[in-house]
Amino acid sequence: MYHLMIRTHFAAAHNLINYQGDCENLHGHNWRVEVTVSARELDKAGLGIDFKILKKQTNQLLDRLDHKHLNELEPFREVSPSSENICRYVHEQLSQVLNNENVRVEKVTVWESENACASYVPD
Repeated sequence: MYHLMIRTHFAAAHNLINYQGDCENLHGHNWRVEVTVSARELDKAGLGIDFKILKKQTNQLLDRLDHKHLNELEPFREVSPSSENICRYVHEQLSQVLNNENVRVEKVTVWESENACASYVPD
């Protein structure tokens, strides 16, 4: 099994729902996103998945979040746009376009600061 990982980023504002504290107020982050995929086999070029494809699909998804107020977007209207929910959302969306017999999105990690992140790996 091969594991490949890319890092990218987006900037967005949010406020946590049902939270008692400063983060309940509107604030923003420069989010860093790590996407890890697995590949069972390599193609004729020796690749599990072309990094270019992985970056393109991830960045197209993150473009929907970039420079937005996340609470106003459909996926987060009723779900708090926490780091945990953001990484689950990114994982689910990327899995729909990338998963096949060979490639699987394994893990998505979202960093909201240099020292704080959340990861999502489905059961």
